[in-house]
Amino acid sequence: MSSLGPDQTFERHPIASPLPQWDTPVALRRPRRIPVVHVVLFVLTFITTAMAGAFQAGANPLAEWRSITAGFPFAGTLMSILLFHELGHYTLAKRHGVEATLPYFIPGPPFFIGTFGAFIRMKSPPATRRALFDVGAAGPWAGLFVAIPAVLVGLRLSEVHPLGLNDEGLILGDSILFSFLTRVALGTTPSDATIVLHPVALAGWFGLFVTCLNLLPVGQLDGGHVTYAMFGRAHRWIARVFLLIIAFLGMRGWEGWFVWIVLLMVIGIDHPPTRDTAAPLRGRRLLAAWLTVAVFIVTFIPEPLTMTEPSPVFEGERTPVVWRPEGVASGRGGLRLRWQRAPHGRGMPS
Repeated sequence: MSSLGPDQTFERHPIASPLPQWDTPVALRRPRRIPVVHVVLFVLTFITTAMAGAFQAGANPLAEWRSITAGFPFAGTLMSILLFHELGHYTLAKRHGVEATLPYFIPGPPFFIGTFGAFIRMKSPPATRRALFDVGAAGPWAGLFVAIPAVLVGLRLSEVHPLGLNDEGLILGDSILFSFLTRVALGTTPSDATIVLHPVALAGWFGLFVTCLNLLPVGQLDGGHVTYAMFGRAHRWIARVFLLIIAFLGMRGWEGWFVWIVLLMVIGIDHPPTRDTAAPLRGRRLLAAWLTVAVFIVTFIPEPLTMTEPSPVFEGERTPVVWRPEGVASGRGGLRLRWQRAPHGRGMPS
């Protein structure tokens, strides 16, 4: 997830010589610095997401490290979505002369999705609201262009079964966009059939969810950048109203919204002003801004995750439990991840 908070520190860089590289004296050439931190974080995050994907597939990379390859489809898809998202920000920041770092990936516990996202850091603020919009909106759109094909391909690789599987497990909420893509790819919806999600489809779902979270119109999230670029100082009232909305959703459904409220209040609800506080978006940028708002609407999930009570264990003993993504229809039309017991104590899903 992106965190594009600007600070006012600037770095001085030597001016590159206009001469061709082979004619440039060695003393005048700009030294190339290898971004070791970025590479290490990327590799570590790929490992943790691959381990998470392996656990989802029923393998145990902690016991047999070679089984980590079972998580490569999930890790490769999710990392690609995050990478394109952050490179969208980075590319437009450079185009507008904004100093920005390469993406920092954040590894996480390898038992759910294995990452806390990624971010870039702007070292100088965008000078105009137009530049702010371009930088803020580029990330969600770039990630979306990877996530949508991933969902379509992953759904085509998924299994579709009649309704009637056990209801226990973790429900993945269904957005307008994901439901539409399910209809396009499979000719059905989660409310009509049981869909056993392929890892690529699961990574695509998380990619769409990350896009939604980044487009929350609060503070210096991507949605905060877009909202400020569109409405200027009125953004502060939009942010506060939306905090009340997600607080209401937290009371009625997913309690994780309260975590986001606390996080956003720590980071900051208001957006810092740009130099041209009066110049509004016009023409194609204004149209693109409203389309970005539409992306937020169609990817928004009021209740992203819901855990249901597991069924009781019979026969007086507990068997090993593995985690496998399976779409199980619910009354809310969501996709469900089931905790499924491995037969005969084996570490593979049935």
